[in-house]
Order: sequence, then C-alpha cells, then structure tokens
Amino acid sequence: MKYDVVVLGGSAAGLIAAKSAKLSFPGKKVLIIRKEEISLIPCGIPYIFSRLKSIDDDIMGIDPLKKLGVEFLIDEVIRVDITSKKVFTLKESVEYEKLVFALGSTPFVPPIEGIKNDGIFTISKDYNYLQNVLESIREARKVVVIGAGFIGVEVSDEIRKSGKDVTLVEAMDRVLPLAFDEDIASVVADKLSSNGVTIKTNSRVKRFSAAGGHVNAVELEDGEKIEADTVIVSIGYRPNTKIAKEAGLFIGKNGSIWTDEYLRTSEKDIFAAGDCAEHKDFFTRKATKLMLASTATFDARVAGCNLFGLKVIRENKGNISIFSSAINGLAMGAAGVTEATARVEGFEVEVGKFTAIDRHPGAIEDKSQQIVKLVFSKHNGILLGAQVVTGKSTGELINILGLAIQKGMTAVELATLQVGTHPLLTAAPTMYPIIIAAESVARNICLK
Repeated sequence: MKYDVVVLGGSAAGLIAAKSAKLSFPGKKVLIIRKEEISLIPCGIPYIFSRLKSIDDDIMGIDPLKKLGVEFLIDEVIRVDITSKKVFTLKESVEYEKLVFALGSTPFVPPIEGIKNDGIFTISKDYNYLQNVLESIREARKVVVIGAGFIGVEVSDEIRKSGKDVTLVEAMDRVLPLAFDEDIASVVADKLSSNGVTIKTNSRVKRFSAAGGHVNAVELEDGEKIEADTVIVSIGYRPNTKIAKEAGLFIGKNGSIWTDEYLRTSEKDIFAAGDCAEHKDFFTRKATKLMLASTATFDARVAGCNLFGLKVIRENKGNISIFSSAINGLAMGAAGVTEATARVEGFEVEVGKFTAIDRHPGAIEDKSQQIVKLVFSKHNGILLGAQVVTGKSTGELINILGLAIQKGMTAVELATLQVGTHPLLTAAPTMYPIIIAAESVARNICLK
C-alpha cells in the first residue's frame, strides 16, 4: 500500500492532522494507522466516573473523517524505515510520502513498592482498560487518587459524586501546582473539600499495602496509612517515542520528538504532533512537558496544513499552556506562566487581580464569583500569564486572555479593552474583571 500521507495514531492529534491534511490537500491519499478500534475523547475520560451514563458516551467518532476520504487501518505499528519510507505493522507494510507521528503518551507508573497489586490503576485512554477501572470503582468504598493535576482533581470530584470516600494525595504544596499560584489554587481546594474530597498536600507515597494481592491501603512517607479499595495513580504521562527513536529521529531534552516551528522532525518528510512531540514555552522557548488535547489539535492543524509546503500564517510560535477545567460548578482556567514560575524564570512582574460577580445585578439567579489574576512584565506591561476562576464563562474568558498573550497585548491595551456586556451573560461593564485587573498595572506603567 502507498499513501501520500500516513498518520501514526488516531486520537486527537492524529485525527486532526489527517483532517487538516485532507482539507488542505484534497487530492492526497491519507491513511490513519491506529492500534485501537475505539478512540475516546481524552478530556471527557474523568466524566465516565459519574456525569456520563456510559463510557460509550465518550467515544470519539470517525465517520466525518471517513466521509472526507480519510482511510483507517486498525493495526499496531512496530517499525518505521526512513530510508525506504515505509511503516511496518503487525500485518502490513505501508509506503508514505509524508509521515506524521501522533502516537500520544502513556501514563507514568512510578516504581513504588506494591504498585503492581490489583486495584491500582492509571487513567489510560484505552477503552477496555477503563472498563476495568470503572468496575473497580463501582465495587469500592474508599478511593485514593495520587496526583492533584487537572486529571487527578477532575477524577476525584467525579468519583466523589458517586458517593465514594475519596482522598486526593499530592506531593507538592497545593492542588494544580503547575497551573495556578497558591492564592488561586486554594479556591479550587476549598471547593473540593466542601464537596467531601479529603486533600493531603506535601504528601508522598511510600508504599501500597495489600491483602491477598489486592490493595488495601496507601502508606505515606510520614507514616500515615490511608485505607483504599481502589487507587488511581495520576502523576503524569510519558511520550510514546520508542518507534521514533528506533527510526533515528532526534529526541529532545524531555524525551519527546524534537520538532521545529512547523512540527517538522529532524527527518525530511516526517512531522510529529501531540503528546509525543516536543513543545516549547511561548516566552522562554524552553522545552516543556505540555500534554493537552487542545495543544495536540493545535499542533495537528499546523502540521497538517504544512505537509506539502510551508504556510507561514500557520506558524507555531510556542505554546502558552492554556487549559480549562471544572469541578462541581466551579470552573478554572490558566494560560501562560504563573506568577511563581515567572519569578523563577527571572521575569520582573506586576500582578493585577480582581474579584467580581459574573452577572449584573448580582441578584440574578445563576451568578457566580469571578476571580481574574493577570501577570504582566513590569517594564513593558506585556501580559505573561492569566488565571481565572468562576462559572461557565471561564472557558471563553481564558481563551480571550490566551489570545491576548499570543498577540503580546499590554496592561494598557487590556485596561482599554472594548467589551460587550449583558446582565444575563457577563459581569457589569463597570466591573469587568479583565479590565479592572489590568487597570492598576496599566496605571503604574503610565505613571513611570
């Protein structure tokens, strides 16, 4: 078999890379090779534990791609030969003109004593594996989640809704430690606690104890033992780069496939996108371990449209680590760098922060408190990072601020932002949080 474009991997990055390639170059033959017959919506996985009626509600459909003419091969890739430009699977060999690695990532399993006992799981993207996790959760009374990143937080909140006793354990000093500063993370922690999740920060796991081969407790380094019928380990993912490495592609500092601004790898005609590709921070250009479905699809669009000729307008200028999440009515979002990270990196910063109500007047029924924190460069006022906690408007507020970061907007520009407001949809025009949070910093800059 021979194809113009072969995409390895069929989750978010793979699907969008193939779609972008087909839309950008309609005459090209495009093939996706993936191991799994069924692919899940990555961001929806935490919600199979309560909000969704079934794991089948989280399946990522592929019919729209088939209608575009994208072909699928369900098989496991075992080797890529860059000299002959062939992909070898368990059953086939496929020749390519352009190749896209979108093989994603695998949950990290730490070498902790007892971790191979029954009842201990990761959050994999595998349909059948997650069915086993669901069954274990249903039978459990006490659940311990290790790791308070956004997956750990979301999973804890969802499992708690099903009536289980949930304890969330985090080695660092706060929940969501890489995305939020302490003042914002504390709002999230308070919400989790009020919903009945027990949180233990500054806590490291020493071992998992078991009875009859099944986990029954999590022992912390300080000697505390937490009873557990099921344990979810969610402390990060590792890029799937074995095949790329064996093929001879250059692997970056963080173990991901090195790419340039256009997602091209070190080998001509091979691109990489998503969790397996190396990402660079928007401001420092340092390699990061960013793994988000939204970032994966951004990568895939850039790669897909640049396969047969560069289009500068779609240039990848770095990643702003933008994401949003929600737990039981409280939504949160972040983009760019936190105040703490900015200071560690050597930026001199000024911070603007404002709290308001996201409706006006405040007596409107579905109102919620809205907190916006903005981190600016002290000398030129450029927006470096943003954090938002509020209701459902968080998703679009952080997207606006993400665009502001990408475009290098300043505190003065945000303080003079023209916005449309409505009592049922937004905060008051007199108290619009992005504007007010930027005003004090803008004033300081103007007075220099």
